[in-house]
Amino acid sequence: MAHDLGHPPFGHAAEYELDRLVRNPELAGGELSDAADDGYEGNAQTFRILTKLAVRFSPDEPGLNMTRATLAATLKYPWLREIGHPKKGKKWSAYKSEERQFNWARQECVGEFKSAEAELMDWADDIAYSVHDLEDFHRVGVIQWQEIVSEKDRGGLIQSVVKDWEDKEKEDFPADASVRVTDALERITRKLTPFPTIASQTYNGEREQRRQLRNFTSVLIGHYVRALKLSSSRNGPAVIIEQWALDEVRVLKYFARRYIISLPALHAQQYGQKKIIRDLFGVFLREGKDRNFKLFPARLRYIWQEFPKEAPARLAADCVASLTENEVYQLHGRLMGMESGLVLDPIVR
Repeated sequence: MAHDLGHPPFGHAAEYELDRLVRNPELAGGELSDAADDGYEGNAQTFRILTKLAVRFSPDEPGLNMTRATLAATLKYPWLREIGHPKKGKKWSAYKSEERQFNWARQECVGEFKSAEAELMDWADDIAYSVHDLEDFHRVGVIQWQEIVSEKDRGGLIQSVVKDWEDKEKEDFPADASVRVTDALERITRKLTPFPTIASQTYNGEREQRRQLRNFTSVLIGHYVRALKLSSSRNGPAVIIEQWALDEVRVLKYFARRYIISLPALHAQQYGQKKIIRDLFGVFLREGKDRNFKLFPARLRYIWQEFPKEAPARLAADCVASLTENEVYQLHGRLMGMESGLVLDPIVR
């Protein structure tokens, strides 16, 4: 339930924009001295919410007062950010402002391995991404299954997956990646064979199409859940996932990026969304530094009042990330003079 708490409105596009702004607040009208050099990351924001921002007890007890095991289970990338590091510079699970809480949560963990519960959460997330997201994308007709199952296009598709893998994991890129991707694609194609409407028909919601799509989804989930087992080692990963399943999920996740994330309409939408995030970040940063909270929704004022010693850019990002997408649109429209709204409507409650 905690996994996605730290994702800001508009998802990963806003996450990358907030990371840029927190490290370079001058891009939104701030100053270099306002910056937090470890930027913004959704998983680290989740940990910050759980241990500091969430409101439940007295001001002397910030956060949700969770156990070590529960907090450790949320640490998908169990380290702090190291700029320039091929792995730790891209994804991390805690900011330096929560380093003490991070060390406490990880006290009983081995090295930089995730806890068993964190491994389970991570694998469940990968299954959801690779299976349920693809199911949704198939329903709206943007997944090109004909290309995926075609022998004619197989070579180019395999090369694309391998190239994507190499770009993302330079140091951990395996020498047999091409063979593993080829085999994974073959297995996925075989699993698809009993459900011919998926690759041969444009989805329109007919009963047989729905039946086949749901059964295909069920087959994949069943296979991937059974590919996981607990490790007997006390000095390594707590959970072992069979390589064939990891390879198939990698290929399926690539399909989502290939057919969805590259859509021009999505890029145009995200361009506008990042501008909205930048505008709001700038307002929160400038007004917060001046202690002018009249423009702040009442729900967000405590962030600046409770943590006055933290980097202003971090606090501005907290405010933006605390909003829903609907709240962002309405608040931005009002602050930018594009939408007056109702005076008695506070927008953010």
